[in-house]
Amino acid sequence: MAALWSRKREAAADEALIRSLYEEHGRALLAYATRLTGDRAAAEDVVQETLLRAWRHPDALVNGKGSVRGWLLTVARNIVTDRVRAKAARPQEVAESPTTPPIERDHAESVVNSVVVLEALDQLSPDHRDVLREIYFNGRSVTEAAEALGVPPGTVKSRSHYALRALRETFAGQQVALKGVAG
Repeated sequence: MAALWSRKREAAADEALIRSLYEEHGRALLAYATRLTGDRAAAEDVVQETLLRAWRHPDALVNGKGSVRGWLLTVARNIVTDRVRAKAARPQEVAESPTTPPIERDHAESVVNSVVVLEALDQLSPDHRDVLREIYFNGRSVTEAAEALGVPPGTVKSRSHYALRALRETFAGQQVALKGVAG
């Protein structure tokens, strides 16, 4: 019975300690944690964790080495630092759902598409291929492509028109061939 009474008295003392710490230092702790985190809710969590650590280590508060507020602010800063490091050490978790597809997609289709496009480009004349490279791959305007290739802008327009038409015909022919294989 004496042990039970002793535990109740210790719990009441611990509660009084934490309550007095919060009353005296809570506002400063919250302001400091908010400044460190930039987020009020996260700062409240940091203050709660700081007070929990104070409750677990009451001897650190009464050992006479430095101020209580200094110890609390140091603990809060360490908690924020630990959280930042933990977040940086692991990738951000994102729930997979129909609206948020997986971050890493299978790149096989893009590889196949690249191969198909490169094969189609190989079937074009060098003049047509050069015009498409300048406009689409190098991101140049018609005038810039004309200057780079040493031809008039009208020639660049004409060659790009016929090159794109040839690519469309090539892709249309591949679709027919693929339907024949799949069907």
